[in-house]
Amino acid sequence: MYNKRVLFLLILALSLLLMMSGCKKKSTGPGTPPPAPATPQSPSADWTPEKRDESLKVETTADYFNKQGVLKRIHFEVNKWEIIPESREILRKNAEWVLKHPEFNLIVEGHCDERNTEAFNLALGERRANAAKEYLIGLGMPAARIQTVSYGENKPICGDHSEECWQKNRRAEFLLSEPQK
Repeated sequence: MYNKRVLFLLILALSLLLMMSGCKKKSTGPGTPPPAPATPQSPSADWTPEKRDESLKVETTADYFNKQGVLKRIHFEVNKWEIIPESREILRKNAEWVLKHPEFNLIVEGHCDERNTEAFNLALGERRANAAKEYLIGLGMPAARIQTVSYGENKPICGDHSEECWQKNRRAEFLLSEPQK
């Protein structure tokens, strides 16, 4: 019984000693004043909760990303709609970006140069858009998130009558869109 009391008193004394030694404040040294308590930063005089700083606004709309050109276009050979090897890496990067942003859908636009008839170019633009869509689906894009449209020769990006210009117009464009609610 005596041993239990002594053991209890030793444990109690040791606990008190540990608690008191843990509460010591750091010494700042002789002649050094203690640090001043931190004061909260006050907002600038012209700031009010109703007045928002537009420079801090983060734009996340499809139009914003389309203007930034996050998705790149691909090009086609004359009167063809097969995906050329140079375009495969572009399509892979486009698919990765869209898959990371499920809040957007994708519109694939098929375009042609001015040669051939309007009907032929509309059909060729549709084949180009669908070829790009199928390639994207093969990369894991859900078909339900991809819409296609053909503009044929109606929306050229270059108006000269040269092979260099026609090559620029033989393309598929990729635009983000907001899902319909």
